Amino acid sequence: MKKVKYYYNTQSLRYEKFEESLQSRVRRIGGFISAVLVFAFVIVYLAYTYFNSPKEKALLREINQMQLEYDLLNKKLDQMSSVIADMQDRDDNIYRVIFEAEPIPSSIRQAGSGGINKYRELMNYNNGEIMSSTAQKLDQIRKQLYIQSKSFDEITLLIKKKEEVLTSIPAIQPISNKELSHIASGFGMRIDPIYKIPKMHEGLDFAAPTGTPVHATGNGTVAVVDYGDRGYGNNIMINHMVGYQTHYAHLSRIIVREGQVVKRGDVIGYVGSTGKSTAPHLHYEVIRNSVKIDPVNFFFNDLTPIEYEEMLKSADQSNQSFD
Repeated sequence: MKKVKYYYNTQSLRYEKFEESLQSRVRRIGGFISAVLVFAFVIVYLAYTYFNSPKEKALLREINQMQLEYDLLNKKLDQMSSVIADMQDRDDNIYRVIFEAEPIPSSIRQAGSGGINKYRELMNYNNGEIMSSTAQKLDQIRKQLYIQSKSFDEITLLIKKKEEVLTSIPAIQPISNKELSHIASGFGMRIDPIYKIPKMHEGLDFAAPTGTPVHATGNGTVAVVDYGDRGYGNNIMINHMVGYQTHYAHLSRIIVREGQVVKRGDVIGYVGSTGKSTAPHLHYEVIRNSVKIDPVNFFFNDLTPIEYEEMLKSADQSNQSFD
C-alpha cells in the first residue's frame, strides 16, 4: 500500500495531504540516476586503472616473456660479437701476417648495415627501442660474418698459393747424399783450379761420378738449356717463383728442354765434367732477384741436423774449386 504523506499548513491550521509535483519528481529521479552514473564511472575508472583484466594479465605475461627472450637474445648476440672480434684479431694479426697479406681495415669490418630509416618503423611499438637495438646487432653481426667469410676464402687461396711458393723454392740437394762423394768447394773466395788465383766461387761443387743423376731442387720451368765446351759447359737454368732461379753446370747429359715444367726431385741431367772443369762434379748456384746467394742455406728439406752441420763444415773449407 502506497504511503500517504501529510504536512501541516500554518495558514489553514490543519494537516493537508502532500502532493509532489511532476517537475520535482523528475528532478529527484534525475539526481538519483546522475549519482548512480557518477558512482559507476568511479568504479569502472578505478577498476581499469588499478586492476588488470584477465586478458590484460595474459598480455602482460606475454610482454614480460618477450622482454626476457630479447634480453637472452642480446646476451647471445654479445657473445657472438666477442667470438667474431677474436676471429677478426687472429685473421689480421696471425693468418694475414703469415701469408703476407694486408689486414682488412676496421672501417670495412665495423661499417654499419643501414641508416636509421631502416629501423624507424620498429620505434612505433611500445618496445621499439629494444627491438631496434636487437635488429641492429643482428645486421651488424651478419655483415661481419659475411666479411669474415670472404676473408677466409682469400686466406684459403693464399694457403694454396703459399704451398705453391714453398714447393717452388729450392729446398733439397741437387745430388742425393747416397750418390754424393763429397762437397768439393763452397760459396765464397776459392782458388781457381786453372789460374791458381783467389776468385769468387758463386756456387757449390758437388763431387760425384760421371752419370750421377742431378735433381731439380724446386718446382719451376726450364728457362735455359745450353750446350758448350767452355765455362759452364752443358748447363741448365730453372726459373722458380718469387724471383728464384737455380743453375746446374758441367753436365754430361741433359734430359729436359726449354719451357718444360719440372717438379722438385725430377731428374734433369747427369753429372759430368764439361766446360771449364777439372773433375766430374756438379756446379750448383741459387739466384734470388738476379743476385747469386749461398746455396748452403737451401737444403733444409732432406738433411738431418747432423748431416746439415757436416755439409756446412765441408762447404766452409777454403780449398780449390773444381771450376
